[in-house]
Amino acid sequence: MATKVSGKEKSLNSKTIYDRLGNYFTKKKLVNVFLLLGSIFSIMSFNARISEAHDDSLYIEAAYRYVHEFPNYYYTSNAPLYPMFLALLTLIVGTNLVIFKIFSVIFFVLGAWVYYKAVDKKIPEILKYFTFIFLCINYLVIYYSSQTFSESFYLLIYATFLYYFLEYNFGTNQFKNDLKSDYKKWLMIGFLMMVLTIAKNIMILGVLAVLLFYLFKKEYRKAIFSMVSFGIFKVLYELVKTLIWGSSGIQYGSQTNILLNKDAYDPSQGREDIAGFITRFIDNIGLYVGKRFYQIIGFMDEDSTKVSYFLALIVLVLTFYGLYRAIKAKQDTVAFIVLFAGVISFGTFFVLHAKWDQTRFIMVHMPALLLGIFYGLYKFFEKDNSSQMIPVAFMLLIVFSMFGSTIKRGVNNIPVVTKNLSGDIYYGYTPDWRNYLELSAWCKDSLPENSLVACRKAPMSFVYAKGKHFYPIYSVIARDTVTKQSDPDSALAIFKKNHVSHFLIASLRINPNVNSGYVINTMHNIAEPIMRKYPYKFRLVKTMGYSEEARLYEIMY
Repeated sequence: MATKVSGKEKSLNSKTIYDRLGNYFTKKKLVNVFLLLGSIFSIMSFNARISEAHDDSLYIEAAYRYVHEFPNYYYTSNAPLYPMFLALLTLIVGTNLVIFKIFSVIFFVLGAWVYYKAVDKKIPEILKYFTFIFLCINYLVIYYSSQTFSESFYLLIYATFLYYFLEYNFGTNQFKNDLKSDYKKWLMIGFLMMVLTIAKNIMILGVLAVLLFYLFKKEYRKAIFSMVSFGIFKVLYELVKTLIWGSSGIQYGSQTNILLNKDAYDPSQGREDIAGFITRFIDNIGLYVGKRFYQIIGFMDEDSTKVSYFLALIVLVLTFYGLYRAIKAKQDTVAFIVLFAGVISFGTFFVLHAKWDQTRFIMVHMPALLLGIFYGLYKFFEKDNSSQMIPVAFMLLIVFSMFGSTIKRGVNNIPVVTKNLSGDIYYGYTPDWRNYLELSAWCKDSLPENSLVACRKAPMSFVYAKGKHFYPIYSVIARDTVTKQSDPDSALAIFKKNHVSHFLIASLRINPNVNSGYVINTMHNIAEPIMRKYPYKFRLVKTMGYSEEARLYEIMY
């Protein structure tokens, strides 16, 4: 059984730096101050637009389809629970982007508060406040707090799971090792683990982390009870899903295929082998631990493409050292949080394509990584009062770095969100994206209702075209292995079979910050060979913009 933070309530005249800081935070009740600060930052940084990263609009389109195609549609990709929630909102308010984003802010605030309550009185005070402050002021956490990605939603669910797991194992309401007395607690743990796995598919590794933790502590009864409870709810969920959605709920969909492909969007290259997954793991360690980690804490420019395996090694060594010290000190709360995040992170690094390289894939685990790193430093310098200032100074450096970045971005965002909420929904986009989205909206207003437009970012077009469906193109279809472009006849046959009537080509920048003339050319590599072989197959219907324009063609079958 784990011990709580030593001291239970240390004297306010304690002489150590650790205790004086911890007592100061507790006495001043700064949790409310930082929670309010996080709320203010979320409002300042509120983003009323869809991101260019696509997944957030995919969730909104999935919610719409849940409402309008029920029960013949089930979202089988990476986070099926979040679109279900958005579907409930869609039933009430329609596809209202601002309302969706307000709920994301609510999830963020609640998630940060529940996370604080989960670790309260279970880890050293200064580490508790450090991780809590990270959640409240980090500019990337704040950025995603008003996005329709699933990160804020997941934060609340993860924090809720953490609260009950830590409370039942290490808190004031612990398991009594009597199933008759504990069965309700085990049902809660099993239910929350099941919910985690549908909040993010990768969280099935979180179930593995729970099992490994109990096995490591030789608590075999708990290992069995946790897995049986999870299994009960997982089976019930699958049965309900089958009864409601039938075959459409079977998760054999594109997400798994994309992960197994050597190239995410080019199945012709075949399936990944073991060596390929190991290469992914090594590449992702460099990208996420040797680059993104330092960008998130503000120690590296966010636009930097430099990857440092030496910096990655520092993070890994310090994190494992913190885990070792937690195990040695029987500080089970820290050990579990770090193990849980570590198992999921390593699994993520193993399966993700390195080309995706997005900060949000590591951001959700940053509090745990930082907790592991600074718990190790906390224990290393614990015995020497004067040396305790070393980890404190590093924590303060990270806090001030994040605080400055968040303030700067929030201030810069205020005029943008003001314009968006005043009616200019495209303000803040670069011209290439503005032209693309305006042309998508034009398709809704000006094309026949039964028209179907092929485009590169169909879910984004769907949102700005207020519910009009588009035909998604994620890679070059009917790709010729020599030219790397489409075979014109095969591409036209695919379009005709799927009733595609129009083709939208945009000048979307490869480098989003610079109009270098280099654009995402997926659509061009489909259209160019068709136009070359059949000059009259594409009829220009509309051009949007004078620079970095978007063009709409009708396909003349």
